[in-house]
Amino acid sequence: MKYNQLGRTGLFVSEICLGTMTFGGSENAGMWKAIGALQQDDVDAIVQRALEAGVNFFDTADVYSLGGSEKLFGQALKNLGTKRKDVVVATKVFGEMGPRPNDRGASRGHIMDSVQGSLERLQTDHIDLYQIHGNDAVTPIEETLRALDDLVSQGLVRYVGVSNWSAWKIAKALGLSEAKGYARFETLQAYYSIAGRDLERELVPMLTAEQLGLMVWSPLAGGLLSGKFGPGSNNPEGARRTTFDFPPVDKDRAWACIEVMREVGEAHGVSVARVALAWILQKPHVMSIIIGAKTLEQLDDNLAAAGLMLTDEEIKRLDEVSELPSEYPGWMFARQGGNRRPKPFVKPS
Repeated sequence: MKYNQLGRTGLFVSEICLGTMTFGGSENAGMWKAIGALQQDDVDAIVQRALEAGVNFFDTADVYSLGGSEKLFGQALKNLGTKRKDVVVATKVFGEMGPRPNDRGASRGHIMDSVQGSLERLQTDHIDLYQIHGNDAVTPIEETLRALDDLVSQGLVRYVGVSNWSAWKIAKALGLSEAKGYARFETLQAYYSIAGRDLERELVPMLTAEQLGLMVWSPLAGGLLSGKFGPGSNNPEGARRTTFDFPPVDKDRAWACIEVMREVGEAHGVSVARVALAWILQKPHVMSIIIGAKTLEQLDDNLAAAGLMLTDEEIKRLDEVSELPSEYPGWMFARQGGNRRPKPFVKPS
């Protein structure tokens, strides 16, 4: 297992992060049941296997199974006797946790109320990485940042991050944090897969320049890249995509990617899913990929992606088949500034 810096901090996290969306779904949990309904014994087994593989990074959210995921994960750490200092625990706030108007969002009120609930469910006195889970079009950015900074000052939270924000808004937040001396966002959690490379347009250049760590959610595009799906395929029973078709994907482009990944996988004797994960892991702008699992077999296959090194030629083939269509202003950057590349300056004679 490889470990990378959390953003520009001195904290190191495993390149594979165990996500907990499959923990806790029940008959009355809506979409969470479709994603996963693991209960305590199975959760303990999944967490233990991840720890044994060198995973020290775990991501959850208060909204996952309406607190059930946090509760099960926190209890798993207790049941396994895991030392708190040996794991980096990330959770998120923003989602709808109740029927009242202030049971959601990134307001100071909701953040301050929610952090206490997460701490109690996780059975811990601090959260290593506290993330704003989505874009709040109402709350001023300054209000959100001040609340997060207060949590860091109080020792309840050690680092802060953001998820599913646009590049301009993150850049604005970083500027405000620097000007006001607030704890800044150190990570971005965003959707990224070989079938969905949209964030390479604006988000990757921004996070690279600002030294944010990229946490990838749904690197298998909600299971679409598991190898179970393809052109004209029936929806496999038990697969998440069968009942929860998310995130949105251009399936024609995805099928083309899967065709090449299947060939690459056969050359290495591995699954399509492992190739999809290995492709992302070899991208220099990726800090950690978040994997979720319903079974130990699925978890083991995903974890093994850390040991799969694709050749330069294989990476090239995969890059080409998944290449983003050109969009403005990108095509104008290439036309006008294509010859402006870093290179030694030679003084004219």
